[in-house]
Order: sequence, then structure tokens, then C-alpha cells
Amino acid sequence: MKRITVIGLGPGDPAMMTYEARAALEEAEVICGYTVYVELVRPLFPEKETFTTPMRKETDRCRAALEKAAEGRSVAMVCSGDSGVYGMAGLIYELSPEYPGVEIEIIPGLTAACSGAAVLGAPLTHDFAVVSMSDLLTPWETIEKRLRLAGQADFVVCLYNPMSHSRRDYLRRAADILLESKKPETVCGWVRNIGRPGQEAATCTLAELRDQELDMFTTVFIGNASTKLIEGKMVTPRGYDKKRKG
Repeated sequence: MKRITVIGLGPGDPAMMTYEARAALEEAEVICGYTVYVELVRPLFPEKETFTTPMRKETDRCRAALEKAAEGRSVAMVCSGDSGVYGMAGLIYELSPEYPGVEIEIIPGLTAACSGAAVLGAPLTHDFAVVSMSDLLTPWETIEKRLRLAGQADFVVCLYNPMSHSRRDYLRRAADILLESKKPETVCGWVRNIGRPGQEAATCTLAELRDQELDMFTTVFIGNASTKLIEGKMVTPRGYDKKRKG
């Protein structure tokens, strides 16, 4: 069967992987993916053949996976979080016309916005926007525009890849943009290594977020005008109290 299954692994803990994802990995003959993500599942399937590429080799990775599937092998392409949220699902489809006859299945996973929110409390109960701070594929000007408009619309904002060695000031710049429309005391939070060894989490204000030393394995949450701390947990009310009063 010419088949490739693009699988969202969730944040990394096997307990947070869906049954559907686990079953697809069990059926696969070859597991492909970014080296770090394949290592997350290798202990579960030590007998499986694997193919990995380092960061920034996404096209090579997806093309190799499609080639193996075109040979008639059952292939699993693994992604952290959800396969369709900054994952490989889109690229697999983009390349698929070059490999006619290969069947593609997408299996969702728990993305960092959801798993990180659960650690902090309930910051995403109302409308929210997710923005990646990586400018490898998206110009900074576009990222800046999206942040500014999300802030003006009073979305809760979830930031992926907030900082790296080459982007030390990006989180500060993002906070400054959001401070144009959000108050300095806006409740924020961050979670590092969600669902993995060394998980850390903290809350702070938007003004304090400017000076946080984070990394690309951290997900950041900036509240809206209603977000508050309840016994140390970050909560964005949906407005049910207003409904009851009405």
C-alpha cells in the first residue's frame, strides 16, 4: 500500500499521544521526522526503521518520506504537537502531486497552545490568536503586523518560538508591539518543555514579559483585557456570569 500518515505526537509525553496516533505508529514500517521528534517515540518502537533529518531540512524529509511511501511502504511522518499546526501536513500535500497514487492521512495531535494552556490554567477560554515568532519562513514585517492587529482586537495571543540564539530580542519586540494596545498589567504566562522532563511554567505581567529569558521550546500566553489570576492560575473568562445576570 502506498500510504503516508502524518502524525501529531502531542507535546512529547507518550501519555498525551492519542490512541489513533499510537495505532498508526504501530502499523507503520518506517518512522520519519525531525531527529528530536523521532527520538521521542523511538523507545516505544525500537524495532522500527527510522529516517531523520535535522532542522531546516523539512523539504528533504518530506520528499524522502513520500519516496518511501511510493515504493509501497507504510510510512509515518511524525510532528511535535499537531501535524497541521506548524507541522509537516501542509508540505506533504504540497509535494504529493509529484508522487501520484500515494495515499495521505493526517492524524491530529495536542498542539502546544492547548497543552500549555492546561498547565497555566484556562487562558484560552475565549477567542485567541496563535503566532509563530520564527522569521525563517515568515518576514518579521508580517509577524509584526499580525501581532499588532491581534493586540488591537484584544485577542489572547499565544506565541510559538518566542526566542532563540539568533533572535534574542524578538520577545521584547513582540511585547512592545502588544503594549501599544494592551495594558502593562495584562496577565501573561509561559510554559517550557511542555509534557517533557524539565517542564517549567510561570505567570507574569506583559511589562515583565519583556525581560523574560525564554527559548524556542517555550510557549507564551498573553491575556486579553479580561484575563486574570485565580489562585495562581491564568484564566480568561468567557462571560458566563454576564449571561446569568441577563
